[in-house]
Amino acid sequence: MTIDEIENLARKRANAKAGWLVHAGIYILVNTVLVSLSLWQGRNWSVFPALGWGLGLLIHSIAVWCTGVGSTLRERLVERERRALMAQRDPW
Repeated sequence: MTIDEIENLARKRANAKAGWLVHAGIYILVNTVLVSLSLWQGRNWSVFPALGWGLGLLIHSIAVWCTGVGSTLRERLVERERRALMAQRDPW
């Protein structure tokens, strides 16, 4: 990889991780307010938005930390596919 490619990949990874951190921070802040409101009302309805949004945060986490640009898992899958395609292309 060239220095420019490394710089671009590092920026993409950093931006993805920063976006996830903002998402997680807003999730915590908003759900803290919702829990406070639901406790004040004497009902426990705040679990439903927390679970729904938590699923979205989980998917975002997987996209950023497991299968994001340049991640180890993605690179292994790409390498496996590359080898399979090369084997199909050249039978010898």
